[in-house]
Amino acid sequence: MGQAFSNKRCVVLGASHAGVNFAFSLRREGWDGSIVLFDMDPELPYHKPPLSKTYLTNGEDVGKNLLKLAENYEKEKITLCLGTQVTAINRKDRTITLSNGNVEPYDRLVIATGARPMIPPIRGIDSAPNIFVIRTAGDISKIRHALAQSEKKRVVMVGGGYIGLEAAASLRKMGADVTVLEREERILARVTAPEMSKFFKELHTQNGVPILTGKAVSAIEDQGEHNEVVCGDGSRYLADLVLIGCGIRVNMELAEAAGLDIENGIRVDSAARTNDEDIYAIGDCTFHYNPHYNRFIRLECVQNAVDQAKVAAANICGKESSYDSLPWFWSDQYDVKLQMVGLSLGYDEALIRKEANSDKNFSIWYFSGDTLLAVDAVNHAKAYVYGTKLIKSHAKIDKSKLTDPEVEFKPANLLAE
Repeated sequence: MGQAFSNKRCVVLGASHAGVNFAFSLRREGWDGSIVLFDMDPELPYHKPPLSKTYLTNGEDVGKNLLKLAENYEKEKITLCLGTQVTAINRKDRTITLSNGNVEPYDRLVIATGARPMIPPIRGIDSAPNIFVIRTAGDISKIRHALAQSEKKRVVMVGGGYIGLEAAASLRKMGADVTVLEREERILARVTAPEMSKFFKELHTQNGVPILTGKAVSAIEDQGEHNEVVCGDGSRYLADLVLIGCGIRVNMELAEAAGLDIENGIRVDSAARTNDEDIYAIGDCTFHYNPHYNRFIRLECVQNAVDQAKVAAANICGKESSYDSLPWFWSDQYDVKLQMVGLSLGYDEALIRKEANSDKNFSIWYFSGDTLLAVDAVNHAKAYVYGTKLIKSHAKIDKSKLTDPEVEFKPANLLAE
């Protein structure tokens, strides 16, 4: 099989989880042509989830958390072009253009450009000092340096999503005085039930991090030795550092300019192929069909990036493969591990399973009618594992047994008769 590709060139745009896993999967599938990865980040590709956690708190060098060692790329003859910006995809002649004007050919192109932090239109956000986002190892190094230079270590986190809450917990561990400002009436409003929002708000409050909701930030004012974060209701918060965690924007401009189909991301089929048969897209930047939920979705998670990478690699090598994965996620905050499986969007009922003698060991089960959509498990690996099994099997669940702590917690005991 491999000899069919010996004179072919596969170019990958993006060298994070999706791009790197794709490159190595492509080799395993039998591609013996050249593989070249381009990425703007100058660092050897590294794991991204720890950025808001251990990278921040421990001061670890990203070299300890690489996706692959440098010698692995050499062994598999995978070429890394780091610190390099791609400015155009030229579908007609199957080339890409780099910022230095160089033109690189491809036989197959894989877009794994991911996403970038969304910068909201807040007055002063482009001019005030010590404003940071969390996306790269370079961002974390700047935050650590600024915090070390700050005497009072006052931090305002704008946005109460998972990344913002993880960073708030990490900074609190580092001795910072952290305040979280959330525009919505509750944190995590778009992704979880009110009960889970309440739990995490109380968790942060207990650890000395106030979470203030209904706070729309309108301006960041440079007051010389510090900033003032101004909200629409007139309230003001002093900050030596301001972190922005207001979501992401998909890096799809190159694909859109090249005429690829765009719909809440780069639209791909079940093989991870775009509307151009020579171009595939994988990871956070894609809008793809999920058979478990019978609809197109866009996911921002490592698991999806890795799964799509494997599917794309197999199909490029002529081995038919379709994306069929159940999404899962996780978040670590203080002594709490939250594990999530499935997508709760569209739920009409959220049931809580509490285990005896523990207020930090519970799970929330999301239903649409009798169909289990998703499970959020707090310090409860069994609930996560069982939820995964029950969602995949489309099992009918006895809801009264599910919520009864006296019923032994096993999948077989939860099934409806």
